[in-house]
Amino acid sequence: MSKEVGITAKKNDDFSEWYTQVVLKAHLADYAPVKGLIVLRPDGYAIWESLKKTFDEKFSKRDIRNGFLPVLIPESLLGKEKKHFSGFNPEVFWVTHSGENEIGDRLALRPTSETLAYSLYSKWIKSWRDLPLKINFWNTALRAEIKATKPFLRTSEFLWQEGHTVHTTQQEAEKEVLAILEIYKKTVEEELAIPVITGVKSEKEKFVGAVYTTTMESMMPDGKALQMGTSHFLGQNFSIPFDVKFADKDNVEHNAWQTSWGVSWRLIGAMIMTHGDDKGLVLPPKVAPIQIVIVPIYYSDEDESKVMTKATEIKEKLEEKNLRIHVDNRKEITPGYKFHDWELKGIPLRIEIGPKDIEKNKVVIAKRHNKEKIDVEFSAIDSIPAILDNIQDAMLQEGRKILESMIKTISEYDELKNNIEKGGFFKAPWCGKKSCEEKIKEETGADIRVIPFDSEDSTKKCIFCHEQSVMMPLFARGY
Repeated sequence: MSKEVGITAKKNDDFSEWYTQVVLKAHLADYAPVKGLIVLRPDGYAIWESLKKTFDEKFSKRDIRNGFLPVLIPESLLGKEKKHFSGFNPEVFWVTHSGENEIGDRLALRPTSETLAYSLYSKWIKSWRDLPLKINFWNTALRAEIKATKPFLRTSEFLWQEGHTVHTTQQEAEKEVLAILEIYKKTVEEELAIPVITGVKSEKEKFVGAVYTTTMESMMPDGKALQMGTSHFLGQNFSIPFDVKFADKDNVEHNAWQTSWGVSWRLIGAMIMTHGDDKGLVLPPKVAPIQIVIVPIYYSDEDESKVMTKATEIKEKLEEKNLRIHVDNRKEITPGYKFHDWELKGIPLRIEIGPKDIEKNKVVIAKRHNKEKIDVEFSAIDSIPAILDNIQDAMLQEGRKILESMIKTISEYDELKNNIEKGGFFKAPWCGKKSCEEKIKEETGADIRVIPFDSEDSTKKCIFCHEQSVMMPLFARGY
């Protein structure tokens, strides 16, 4: 990666290099000494904290509470649900020693927490009075990603939340699955301004151990799909092997019904890719650690006093609106350098104020997302929160237009083969057979990313085998 100041790669020319430069040069994250791991810097962590706060508020309204789970899981416990764990086995880190001594039963560094959580749930749940049990865990997961790593998108350790709920009925559990998916969708669209498509995974692509998996998918500017979050209906696939049972009101014992669901810091990677440009990061106002930076411009001590007094006044007035403001009064660099620096870091609004602006009773406001500059009078400073809201909405609407332009409906297999290199979603009729899905993947590299909830179809023929189609999933290559 280039050590030059600013972003030296073009987004449309070298997307991978551009993305890495933005992550590092915007000070969101850095590489750790161990391959496959990254360090989250304060601005990157602030975005994660913003998402965490929003999710916690929404989870709380569904009576979901936060808990904590340890990172080490005994191998003997993982063996209780072998089919589920086999999907993670190639990626598991194992602890085999304590100091110089072998520990006996190997300990896995948590790839996911179903087995650990449900061994505990079987102890905590005895009666229908104990249900529903709804716990969310904010933690890290570890999966060995040594090759083709990319910050936020593919790392050996990542931040995420994983929720695990238990219910007395199938209906209640399935309702929870969809409610969580809707929370994910609204949060990603309203906070990160990234449009998503929701639906279910195919049988081949579902979470191992789930009856079915619901998902939300988005399309990145390089034409690759990104899974943004999943919510799984587990049925009784875990409650039976882990003995998660409850006695009903008649004291008859039943296996419980379960769900699990999660999103990771992959959302931050999606935000960077979706909104960033050749100058760097572009942050949606709702998650920006700093929403407004004020850059005072002066060239004498007399002007400095006057300008700084006004800048401080504006800052305090906007802070009363619960906005996050920073005044950049670094004296060792020029205003132009500051402009470029804050553009690279993606701050949604920049306020420029100098002696001539004070004489005219106004400031200059620069919008990061579209580079528009406008004059705002001192008396209209109260309009700035509305400007930020408009930016948030505009970023989502622009994202929706781009997403729609990257969905192509096709009816012939050659259309997929001839256009897959261009990227995007391909909406195509499919017979529902795993064999066709696997052959399409083998020949084109495209997966079924999502089967939208409204995708039933019986009017067309499967693009691969030409038998009767049953649905119209979205095919794409993905991360």
